[in-house]
Amino acid sequence: MTARQSVRKVFSGQWPILLVALFLVAAFALVAAGFWRRGALVMALGVAVAAGLRLTLPEERAGLLAVRTRTVDFVTTASVSAAMLYIAWTIDPLGTS
Repeated sequence: MTARQSVRKVFSGQWPILLVALFLVAAFALVAAGFWRRGALVMALGVAVAAGLRLTLPEERAGLLAVRTRTVDFVTTASVSAAMLYIAWTIDPLGTS
């Protein structure tokens, strides 16, 4: 197996966590640009996507999103997403976007 095939196999098997990572990179870029509330919202959406993927994907396709049982993973990530969304939505922006 060549190096390119190995890389392709890793990426194709771990696409769920890579999709969530793209959300988080975008969120951190927004925060670094001074848009911390928007960044927090994008981060909450990324965690919500992780929860949705963990709930819908079978165990063998969930990749690194599968940490514990499906129920525990979903409840944990959905709760974190809801908390982040609430905090980002309700905190006073203090003059920022």
